[in-house]
Amino acid sequence: MNIPLNQVLAFTTVAKTGSFAEAAVQLHLSQPALSISIKNLEAALGGKLFSRSTRSVALTPEGKAFFPVAKRLLSDWDKSLQDVRNHFDLSKGKLDIAAMPTYATNLLPDVLAKFHTQYPSINITVHDVIAESVVDMVRESRCELGITFKPDSAPDLNFKALFKDRFFAILPKEHPLLVKPRLTWKELTTYPHISLQYPAGTRTLIDRALNDKGLTLRPAFESHQLVSIGRMVSKGLGLSVVPNTSRAQMNEMGLESREINSPVITHELGVVTRRQDTLSVAAQAMLETIFDMSPK
Repeated sequence: MNIPLNQVLAFTTVAKTGSFAEAAVQLHLSQPALSISIKNLEAALGGKLFSRSTRSVALTPEGKAFFPVAKRLLSDWDKSLQDVRNHFDLSKGKLDIAAMPTYATNLLPDVLAKFHTQYPSINITVHDVIAESVVDMVRESRCELGITFKPDSAPDLNFKALFKDRFFAILPKEHPLLVKPRLTWKELTTYPHISLQYPAGTRTLIDRALNDKGLTLRPAFESHQLVSIGRMVSKGLGLSVVPNTSRAQMNEMGLESREINSPVITHELGVVTRRQDTLSVAAQAMLETIFDMSPK
């Protein structure tokens, strides 16, 4: 049964005031319009809700039974409206974000701290996944925002660039190449290399750039996670190349880092969203915070 809320409101107002005239004034309705609303409600429920005389209006037994139900319906409606208002004014809500590990570990915590200070009632779930999975999670509407490298081809997504991330070399302490302030890719190819596994976009980007220069990296070890790569480098299993966003993390592991030239390889990092979707108010606020906190 689909009963319009305005009919329920009309019923409760008449029941409380005991007068069609006074109820019409409170509801800003004409008395005929109010009477029609009550008649439609009675028709939908199957019987009279009021007994009326020239001087008074009283609830019928069925009207008395319906009165608490009607009040509960209005209360539930008010609560539902308030819940929506809370989402709009950011006093309530939930947000799912997908972020590749380098950003999730090194830059996102400061973003979340600032956002939580401003909007403490927004519940946030961070999905720390590889760059390619970030794109998939946004595309499948599992996350509103994704922070990753620019996808090669994604006509269904919007990409807003944050900054360009440059790759640098990480080496264990006392490595022979540390005598040089900067390194070349050719020098790196002469030592055992630890690389990200395919289908990592960064792996593909680096391989393409080096192939154009006639160079090839042949990994001795591979991993999906930069943390694992850093640990392997620290054990002397080889050297590696990682994005600048993870530089501080690698330094915390006791690794040394060097810039790489010839060629300089960069990758654009930014936020992906579904092109056809309108972002929630919480996602819009998070997007603004991400850009405010982005490296300049």
